[in-house]
Amino acid sequence: MTWKHVKVEPARWYYWADKLGLLVWQDMPAMKTAPPTADARAEFIRELHTMIDQHKNATSIIGWIPFNEGWGAFDPARVAALVKSWDPSRLVDADSGVNCCGSFPDGGEGDVYDDHTYVGPGAPPRISRIAIDGEYGGLGLQVPGHLWPGNPQAYQMEPDSATLTRRYVELAHKLLQIQNACGISGGIYTQITDVENEVNGLFTYDRKVEKIDGAQIRNANLAVERNAQAAFDGTSPPADPHRLDHPGRTACP
Repeated sequence: MTWKHVKVEPARWYYWADKLGLLVWQDMPAMKTAPPTADARAEFIRELHTMIDQHKNATSIIGWIPFNEGWGAFDPARVAALVKSWDPSRLVDADSGVNCCGSFPDGGEGDVYDDHTYVGPGAPPRISRIAIDGEYGGLGLQVPGHLWPGNPQAYQMEPDSATLTRRYVELAHKLLQIQNACGISGGIYTQITDVENEVNGLFTYDRKVEKIDGAQIRNANLAVERNAQAAFDGTSPPADPHRLDHPGRTACP
């Protein structure tokens, strides 16, 4: 699964997403964080409708996200209902990061409750809708010679590859705990690659250096995947309370 964050790609990108079998959550590019004017709101709605019409035939897209956190958000219930009316076949995540950063309080709109917590992962409340950790992580590592010019930033900077790998695995174990305790349906780690001044990627900005131990990361991700499959199959979680993935180790709100 991939989240196309506040960006719309050319049709070729979605063609390859279809061919490769990716599942895509598609954002609408965000406005400024200041409250939008009436004209800006009208233009946003027009462009949102255009984006959905242009790309709704891409089978890879499984959901639409009109707002990211509080970035120019307005009338989330009305906008989510509009999106659903334009494309009732897909899920609507009304506000990615509804708990964060100037967002409107969650009013039950859309199909998804989307939690953003750094370094997290967050523990969304048990609700009748889908709940996901839409953003967590943000662990950084600077690799000299592979940095974008500027001041490197991360939510938590690590000193070396071994520490970055260990911390990633720890967060994956915590995500597994929250999966058992809160019944979340997904988690998105920030992020695959460095982007400009953010050095919290698993790869450098130029994609030339893998900053982590890929085998350990893969094993941690597979543990989360197997746990989700076990929950889907109705299999009980591990009984040992000392295990990191025991549901009693994390309390769900």
